[in-house]
Amino acid sequence: MILSGKEIKSRLGKEIIIEPYDETQLNPNSYNLKLHNELLVYSEEILDMKKDNPNERIAIPEEGIVLRPGRVYLARTKEHIEVHDLVPFLEGRSSVGRLGLHIHVTAGLGQVGSKGFWTLELQAVQALRIYPDIEICQIYFSEIKGDFHKYSNKYFNNTDIQTSKLFREFE
Repeated sequence: MILSGKEIKSRLGKEIIIEPYDETQLNPNSYNLKLHNELLVYSEEILDMKKDNPNERIAIPEEGIVLRPGRVYLARTKEHIEVHDLVPFLEGRSSVGRLGLHIHVTAGLGQVGSKGFWTLELQAVQALRIYPDIEICQIYFSEIKGDFHKYSNKYFNNTDIQTSKLFREFE
């Protein structure tokens, strides 16, 4: 069952923590999340799953920055999210999608007990100027049925944009 906007609001501070929280970002069954003002881009053209690939940090100025097709730009939400006993899902906003911007490649499913900023995997279908603080995506929450264990792994409780940690699985 997906929580309604009113239910999300009623569970704030208990099962759902959103910092900062802004009432105007609450939707009928989701909450809009804003884009932070930085991106990470991988420095090498060929990425290697077995390596911690080098990257560079780019600030998104107030006048915006143009994303180019054929690259993955890693970003993060401005909001820090913590959930207890709920499953969070991240989706792009339709207004953003209609401009050809994908906000996640495959990482839309969060885990029960997740805590931290959401890393976004931005890909532009065509050149697109983006801006900091834009409401770029939405999070919604679902109840889970059955026994489960709390989430805790290589991305748990992150404090910044996260590059791929897949290389750790080869160690």
